Amino acid sequence: MNYTITFNPALDYVVQVEDAKLGQLNRIQKEDYVIGGKGINISVLLNNLGVRSIATGFSAGFTGDYLKAELEKQSISHHFIEVEGVTRINMKLKSDLETEFNGAGPTIKAQDFARLYHYLEERLSEEDHVFLAGNMAPGMSADDYVQIAALCQLKGSKFILDTNRDLLTACLVHRPFIIKPNRDELSEIFNLAIESIEQVIRYAKELQNRGARNVLVSLGGEGAVLVSEEGKIYRSGTPKGKVINSVGAGDSMLAGFMAEFEHSQSYEKSLRQGAAAGSATAFSVGIANGEMIHQLINEVEVSQLKEEK
Repeated sequence: MNYTITFNPALDYVVQVEDAKLGQLNRIQKEDYVIGGKGINISVLLNNLGVRSIATGFSAGFTGDYLKAELEKQSISHHFIEVEGVTRINMKLKSDLETEFNGAGPTIKAQDFARLYHYLEERLSEEDHVFLAGNMAPGMSADDYVQIAALCQLKGSKFILDTNRDLLTACLVHRPFIIKPNRDELSEIFNLAIESIEQVIRYAKELQNRGARNVLVSLGGEGAVLVSEEGKIYRSGTPKGKVINSVGAGDSMLAGFMAEFEHSQSYEKSLRQGAAAGSATAFSVGIANGEMIHQLINEVEVSQLKEEK
């Protein structure tokens, strides 16, 4: 089973206002409610590819109820730990300039995390994949991430990690199956400007030396580089298309990669589907549907690069 963990999911309230003005009454032309959070995005993408998952994490209040109802509409299983407060609301204002107001989210207490940990501890096995994506919620610490990583290592579950520098590096000792920094995040980890593909490969391999089994570095419109634990390096291109919204593209790449890897165990095929899934979401209003991903797969070129010595 695939488990996706979102510690701080959100309900995005997306409003379109023509020529919005601060300090005045503005009338909304269009509004949408979109469930969000990196783990949620991964569950949606997996579902669109016909792959089952259980979305987990924390939910609270009426917005948490809405989150679960929307997942149920898509036939996505979930097991959220109910906590005090309200699942955060992010306001996305679309006008002449785009403005965002992101909520903080409910505070997670030690007993809340213990309930989630116990749920996973009872269920995980070496056949499972655990996606931990996004940042911590209020009240949490890096140790909570490390505990999940250690549990996956103990149970033999594949641990898939996509988070910020400090949380990612704290978990490397527990040998995550794959991590997915983008180029900017890779630069942040090593505190230098990483520009060339040679540098991307060099520092991805350094993350392997620190514990990551596979490192997938997304390069935006330039594709992605995969440094695999089998000692091979792959690079993908990107299909042609108009970028509409890049939100969720990285989550889609990771989900698309793992959906194929679970099926074929092929790094090359997995990278191709991951790149197609990431691009398909970038070309869509929301998370891409399976049909669009399959249409783009044949447009993605993947090549094996000479291993750096």
